[in-house]
Amino acid sequence: MTSDRTPHPEDAVVINETKVAPETTVGDTATATRPTLSLHGIYKSYAAVAALADVSLEVRPGEVHALLGENGAGKSTLMGVASGTTTPDQGTIAVLGETVDELTPGRASELGIAIVHQHPAVLPDLTVAENIAVAVPGRFLDDGPDRRAAMRALLERVGCTAHLEDRVGHLSIAQKHLLELGKAMAMKPRLLILDEPTAPLGKESVGRLFDLVRSAVAQGTAVVYITHRLAEVRELADRVTVLRDGHHRGTAVVADVTDEELLAMIVGRQLEYTFPAKRLGADDEQPVLTVEGLSGDRFSDVSFTARRGEIIGVAGVVGNGQSELLRALAGLDGHGGTLTVDGARLSHRQLLRSSAYLPADRHQEGLMMSLSVRENAALSALDRLGPSRFVNRRCEVELVGAEVAGLAVKTATLESPVTSLSGGNQQKVVLARSLLSKPAILLADEPTQGVDVGARAEIYRILREVSDSGVPVIVASSDAKELEGLCDRVIVLSRGHVVASLAGAEVTEERMVRAAVESTTHTRTEEQRAAGHRLSPRWRRKLEGDYAPVLILAAVMLCLGAYIYSRNERYLLPFNVTSVMLLVSALGFIALGQTVALMTAGIDLSVGPLAGFLVVVGSFFLTEGHSGTAVILGLVLMAALAALAGLVNGSLIRFGKFTPVAATLATYIALQGFSFLLRDKPGGLISRTATDLITTTIGPVPLAFVVLVLITFAMEFLLRTRRWGLNIRAVGSDEESARRLGVRTTRTVVTGYVVVSLFTFLGALILLAQLGVGDPAQGIGYTLTSITAVVLGGTSLLGGRGTFVGTLLGAGLIVQLLNATTFLGLTQTWQYLFQGALIVIAALVYSQVRGSGRKAEGVAH
Repeated sequence: MTSDRTPHPEDAVVINETKVAPETTVGDTATATRPTLSLHGIYKSYAAVAALADVSLEVRPGEVHALLGENGAGKSTLMGVASGTTTPDQGTIAVLGETVDELTPGRASELGIAIVHQHPAVLPDLTVAENIAVAVPGRFLDDGPDRRAAMRALLERVGCTAHLEDRVGHLSIAQKHLLELGKAMAMKPRLLILDEPTAPLGKESVGRLFDLVRSAVAQGTAVVYITHRLAEVRELADRVTVLRDGHHRGTAVVADVTDEELLAMIVGRQLEYTFPAKRLGADDEQPVLTVEGLSGDRFSDVSFTARRGEIIGVAGVVGNGQSELLRALAGLDGHGGTLTVDGARLSHRQLLRSSAYLPADRHQEGLMMSLSVRENAALSALDRLGPSRFVNRRCEVELVGAEVAGLAVKTATLESPVTSLSGGNQQKVVLARSLLSKPAILLADEPTQGVDVGARAEIYRILREVSDSGVPVIVASSDAKELEGLCDRVIVLSRGHVVASLAGAEVTEERMVRAAVESTTHTRTEEQRAAGHRLSPRWRRKLEGDYAPVLILAAVMLCLGAYIYSRNERYLLPFNVTSVMLLVSALGFIALGQTVALMTAGIDLSVGPLAGFLVVVGSFFLTEGHSGTAVILGLVLMAALAALAGLVNGSLIRFGKFTPVAATLATYIALQGFSFLLRDKPGGLISRTATDLITTTIGPVPLAFVVLVLITFAMEFLLRTRRWGLNIRAVGSDEESARRLGVRTTRTVVTGYVVVSLFTFLGALILLAQLGVGDPAQGIGYTLTSITAVVLGGTSLLGGRGTFVGTLLGAGLIVQLLNATTFLGLTQTWQYLFQGALIVIAALVYSQVRGSGRKAEGVAH
């Protein structure tokens, strides 16, 4: 593209030099030409691998600066440095001429730097509105009733159709990217970094993105645009910088450099960027693949055939059933119709076992992120790696090593975690696994999404070789030009129907686009689906929301209470009501604290021994004969020791790198030991005055229970509307995304564990009054009981979602079950059986409710 702006006087082509064009500051134009961002001499290494070596980059106001390079060249790492998510080993960072000594995501946001990551920094367990609230500083959103209007306008601006109350984890990849883009644009940034922004987007969304970029640039915003598509560079960019192997290879004015020169800089050699030759088969040749009347979720009555050596493409506007069709062909989703390969009809189970599927979302569906490169690649070929059920390690290393080498995967070793690889190299690992499985059919959904030009040509070649070997290959892509160059036959989907079948010379970008946009087809299955969902989207969102478990628990407690009362009228006597509420108060406070731990995707096993330890400490101060000063000193000491225990737990987890289970188990053992050191047997009678004060009642209702309810609702308010609550849930939902969004994850987790222990202190006060003595053996049972209460309340053990109100009801239900065994004349065994059954039932009900909501959201979008 030829820029409308006058070229900078220093905009000479710089090729094969490791420096950028120098900054120009002449007279009164110094401010106008001062770079928005300057990176100089940046070095960054991971173990023995140098990701960046002496890289410099300058981005000026009002320009689009393209950043090119192969996967693993260091582009995302360099932009991580620019956005504060990656700390360089050496080098300087300057924003508007001012050197920034320590750039963090939060500081970057303050400086006006916004980034749209290749893998969106979204929090799946939070709603769209909550994601915006975490990522976008309040000064960019109106307060009061206009705040939500501002959020909706933000979404509309980028073409995101998600509802503010949609759970982000239920959105499509494209919608997540649009949400990410909307968050960045809302901040009116000085510097906007776009990392592969068009990879998952349809043509309409790409056009809207380009318009937004041009509008931002016209207002003086500097844009760094990372892409693998040279056509986009030509259309948008003013200057381009190329990285290769972590080194700066050159900077040029886009209008002054050819595609061939850019490709040579990117790959270090001249690259013939063409598609492999298509196979010319006879028209009467028998097909190796026959699909007839295939129908499933979001597609209907799809039929096509493929001869040996043919690659079948699936085209259409994004979201018209392409991905669902491939999932059904892979046996991952149910379907009707038939699929025949080499004359053999494959059942659903056979498809699942014999097909190879490359998903569009490699992080969520394609890779096991905690495993190594070797383990990921070998998973689908375990039956080839040794006799019987044993894996031959040497055979595994040889096969995986050969495949990884053949695909030119850039990895330090086969044992490197797959998370250490760039996005394109991760995609190659998914492809390696598919090829090692020797599939009967290969299905690729957006196979080159986020892949550089060199690797893209290699993937095209491999897909063609697989097809030539007799394995049917089906490719779905939002890039019509890619389908034109790669595929022998293309079917175009619109609303789940085949609206065009193209072959040979008919396979052109223009024919595919025209067939998709001119179609007026409306699927019958879609109409039936819409009619079948009688619940409005609003009610579906409520069903899969955090408060559905609260309603379920309330209904269970009411039914159980009514049944117990029908069998024994003494159930509602004031004495029993008071006793039950006191028991709920002790468990409730401890369970509220446990909720905070679980919300951060952690757990605190030490709450039980901590409660017992605090009771023992209190038994030395809250006894008869001690002055008020001694009592106050005792309470302060109990609170301080509780906070110290929480600080130890949080520090072990964040600084000692212990897992939450290991850290809190160590504290569990230590606290239990301290309790027995202080008192080897029960002792220290608690004064009657202290007991009466703690158990004060208003009618039959203990004051402690009233305080518990008030604190529960206060915590719920903080959880939903204040930064502390959003940060807690953000860390539990996706810690890395939360960190990239500027959340201080370490401080959030450590503070969270201190809060857990302070709630345990409140529970220990109730327990102290109930026991009336310092008993070192008491309190341990509250660990598992508190976890049970939290799980019954609907809080996820994986973190990120839950409610304090649900936890309160969960604690109430547990105590109610304990009370029921007495009034119904049952043994204590029944209490544990009831608790176990409720946990199982709750897990099944909650997963079904949330799962149906997730399915409904998919239909809605």
